[in-house]
Amino acid sequence: MKQRKLVVISAGLSQPSSTRLLADQLSAAAGRAAAQLGVTLDAQVIELRDLAHEITDHMLTGFPPASLKQAQEAVTAADGLIVVTPVFSAGYSGLFKSFFDVLDNDALVDKPVLLAATAGTARHSLVLEHALRPLFSYLRAAIIPTGVFAASDDWGANSVEGPLRGRIDRAAAELAREIDRREPVTVTDPFALTASFEDLMKNL
Repeated sequence: MKQRKLVVISAGLSQPSSTRLLADQLSAAAGRAAAQLGVTLDAQVIELRDLAHEITDHMLTGFPPASLKQAQEAVTAADGLIVVTPVFSAGYSGLFKSFFDVLDNDALVDKPVLLAATAGTARHSLVLEHALRPLFSYLRAAIIPTGVFAASDDWGANSVEGPLRGRIDRAAAELAREIDRREPVTVTDPFALTASFEDLMKNL
């Protein structure tokens, strides 16, 4: 089976949180869908609440602490992303936006991204279209057509087999197909020498 890397970004602030719950369900569904295509997804979850201080430090100093740098490198090297944010004031959370503000400008170019959000009421469901989709379009990501929004009512007793489950499975299948049809991401070191020392000396 082919091996690919999936990174899941969860911007939930509480523990446990519905944001992380949705992230985990999307990740599991993507893994199942990918397996049917002959792809094994190596999933890594990044909890932004654990990086809140590091993100602020980076915005103030311009230098990422080690834990944030590892998260940034994981996103850059990922073959696909699942991003999930809670809704605050009719938009994505400030912590969520700040993380993507400190990513390299080209980190998400043509990278498959599944957009998801959680909120207390279904009135915020359009946040996927009016907030998240424009952000990731600007970042030049390959946005999965189906986004997933979950309100508090979606976590009822019938949520496992209800409309939310259908949206999760459909979006996960779309993400798996996009990951499968692309070559694995390769990250090059911008400071690595592309010629031998002897060849460099010849040009002096």
